[in-house]
Amino acid sequence: MVIVGGGFAGIGMAIRLKQRGIEDFVLLERAATVGGTWTYNTYPECRCDIPSHLYSFSFAPNPDWTQTYSSQPEIRDYLGRCADEFGIRPHIRTGTGLAGGEWNEREGRWELETTAGPLSARVLVSGMGPLTEPKLPDVPGLDRFEGKLMHSARWDHDYDLAGKRVASIGTGASAIQYVPAIQPEVEKLVIFQRSAPWVLPHGNRPISDQERRLFRRLPAVQRAIRGAVYLSRELLVVGLAKERRLLRIVKHAAIAHIEKSIADPALRARVTPSYAIGCNRMVPSNRWYPTLAAPNVELASALTEVRANSVIDAGGTEQEVDAIVLGTGFHVADPPVGDRLRGRSGMLMSEVWDGRPRAYMGASVPDFPNLFLLLGPNTGLGHSSMIYMIEAQIEHVLAALTAMEARAAGTIEVDEDAYENWNAEIDSRMARTVWATGCPSFYIDASGRNAVLWPDWTWRFRRRAGRFDPAAYRLSAATPEAVAA
Repeated sequence: MVIVGGGFAGIGMAIRLKQRGIEDFVLLERAATVGGTWTYNTYPECRCDIPSHLYSFSFAPNPDWTQTYSSQPEIRDYLGRCADEFGIRPHIRTGTGLAGGEWNEREGRWELETTAGPLSARVLVSGMGPLTEPKLPDVPGLDRFEGKLMHSARWDHDYDLAGKRVASIGTGASAIQYVPAIQPEVEKLVIFQRSAPWVLPHGNRPISDQERRLFRRLPAVQRAIRGAVYLSRELLVVGLAKERRLLRIVKHAAIAHIEKSIADPALRARVTPSYAIGCNRMVPSNRWYPTLAAPNVELASALTEVRANSVIDAGGTEQEVDAIVLGTGFHVADPPVGDRLRGRSGMLMSEVWDGRPRAYMGASVPDFPNLFLLLGPNTGLGHSSMIYMIEAQIEHVLAALTAMEARAAGTIEVDEDAYENWNAEIDSRMARTVWATGCPSFYIDASGRNAVLWPDWTWRFRRRAGRFDPAAYRLSAATPEAVAA
């Protein structure tokens, strides 16, 4: 087996294989160390917006989190410790990225090209997360800018922003964290906003030494807190996907947050979203609104053009800047893995998808035997921890491997009808959610479909993923060539 990606998905898959006694696998990570999202995103004040006790493996609690919402270095280091403590380091090949892969029907294997040379694998698992590949804005002149240009996920810590005139593009989750961090040191900060985000009060606080000692001595206490956090997050599904009127409570809290933080009525109006709360990701921050009101900060409209030393907004105002920071997000609704893998027909997965990424259980796509996607289409969440979904998918993959072994199968491939029925059900459920109310969202693919989110309770996904349905897959005997290999 080959696992691609050294974030939570890849590390979790490797650990569970090891625990099952499966040793014949390698994990490819293109960076110099494991961590995935938490290796690539190192911008100032980068942290998770899901509580620490829930944002970790269920089988590897961490009693030593220093804050209730963990910072990027702590999460990266946690993954490194997991790799060490569960003995998977010998399987990891860092500095090795997946360049491409093609299914070899005759051999019944995946033939892969990596940055360190070719590999052949009977089973391929993609753990390539959606928050590592920067998405650049389609703005005229961006490539001709002569100052410093960087994306939030490729932060240049050697570049000193002190005293600089800086343009920050976008008002999503990353920008809401790094903008308040850099504002005090820059001369001027111009923030370009296409649409205002819904921002809620942040409940982050330090975790005391006494609490950490308690978690180490009595792990059941931390498990209980994890369970309580999970339940509180799951309750949001009632408003997001079941009874949208209940989101009024959350909206009132968000509006009160604006009114408490910003005195200027005109600025208040500009930062109040016009779309339904929850339609796009809600972000926690206590510093965002005060930062927008700072004297060296200007909130501009959408960016329309970049020149050699300046930026221009939708109103035609031009401003000279020394640096541009792109907080423009990632390729979430158009997964880059689609452009790297060719299936049985020879078509790229992106060609099969044709602008509509879909997968059975978020993991399997017809025409791509022995391939499983972790963090695939419609497994994303707008309210809770992705680790929960990752673990559910991993158990599904393990069940599929068990079925292959029990039937001495050489290949496993999702049935076309199961694939279509699964995605039709998702689309039907999605139509009743707040995410279908229409808003500027990175959840929406090129066809207008929500290709990112799971539109129901997370426990329901876990239950269904854990019940492996043999009828949903076609299992075939190994070819003579594969047996010989």
